[in-house]
Amino acid sequence: MMRRFFRSRGVRKLVRDRLAMVALGVISIYLALFFMMWCGFLVEKEETFERVGANTEVGFFEEPTIEQRLLYLEFYLDNLYSAADSRTPEASLAAIDLYGRLPTLTDPDAVIERIDPLWEVYDELVELYEDDAFSDDPESLPRLEELEAEAATLYTEPEGLMGRLALALGTDRQGRSIFLRALYSIKIAVQIGLVCALISVAIGTILGGAAAFFGGVVDHVIVWLYSTFSAIPYIVLLMVLAAMFLGSAFEGTLVPVYTAFCMTFWIAPCRVIRGEVMKLRELEYVQAATAVGFGRGRILLKHIIPNTTHLMFINFSLLFIGAIKAEVILSFLNLGVKNEPSWGVMIKQATQEVISGFFWQIGAATVFMFVLVLAFNVLSDALQDAFDPKHV
Repeated sequence: MMRRFFRSRGVRKLVRDRLAMVALGVISIYLALFFMMWCGFLVEKEETFERVGANTEVGFFEEPTIEQRLLYLEFYLDNLYSAADSRTPEASLAAIDLYGRLPTLTDPDAVIERIDPLWEVYDELVELYEDDAFSDDPESLPRLEELEAEAATLYTEPEGLMGRLALALGTDRQGRSIFLRALYSIKIAVQIGLVCALISVAIGTILGGAAAFFGGVVDHVIVWLYSTFSAIPYIVLLMVLAAMFLGSAFEGTLVPVYTAFCMTFWIAPCRVIRGEVMKLRELEYVQAATAVGFGRGRILLKHIIPNTTHLMFINFSLLFIGAIKAEVILSFLNLGVKNEPSWGVMIKQATQEVISGFFWQIGAATVFMFVLVLAFNVLSDALQDAFDPKHV
């Protein structure tokens, strides 16, 4: 059956669609990143909460302003100086780890001796900037660049690819890496999309096929069921489920999200499969299987459901992106993902940053989501063109 499917006309037409193949390649990259993080090989949840730099550092192609450069310098100098001047300086210095960037000096006295003259230069530059005399002094910018170079020598270079990319998209208001958080959010998005789409398509296919094939009371009950659930908005349902899970072991997990989505997303594939099975049950091969004496359940599962595979693929693709977009909306409303990063959580946390003109966090979350959703939209259209009999 599978060999026949992959040799079918629809698959050949899909493979010839270059844009669909590009979209499939993009989706494959996202899935590969998902499995790497799911296996713990790339970015773990705890790493997304680590401080990697100063607050709201800009990304790789944006040039920071003089004010921002001074603020970054203040953080990096004060980070070491405060540790060296604390009650337990050795332990405080040893605890400094900016995602692989460690202090190059471990002796507290050496740190203070090294930073004291840098503070003097820093104070002079800040005074010039506050007096609006920074641009008038031709020596100010070279001194600032020299001070930044000196401050950089106080920390080691990060190790590994992730360490070098941690500041590629800047940091949020708590100094956490936007790149690591956006990358880890792929795991949450794909996980929600896969679970909700798979369960919803499976439920919708079985119920829709049973309703159309058996008819009678079974059909009436299933139609009543999806008519009732379609009248319940999943946002309201999620709020009810979130309240139900309060105080349980599932509080703060994705279980309420899965449950709410799956209880509503199965309706669309159920309707589509029901309509398709109503046509298939009248075909000659079904009548022949019935005449031979095959059981109705066997006919449904072995002869009818496999012939709705194209609709299952299309509905899976549509529900996958629907679940991702719904999660982003709900997380933005503080009803979805909690206690871990997601694109919706990042967009919600970027609200105050956008007001102050910092767009890196909301931009990163939007771009990561846009690329995945666009790829699935392109693939969904290609699947429909390739497998839908109306398009063929």
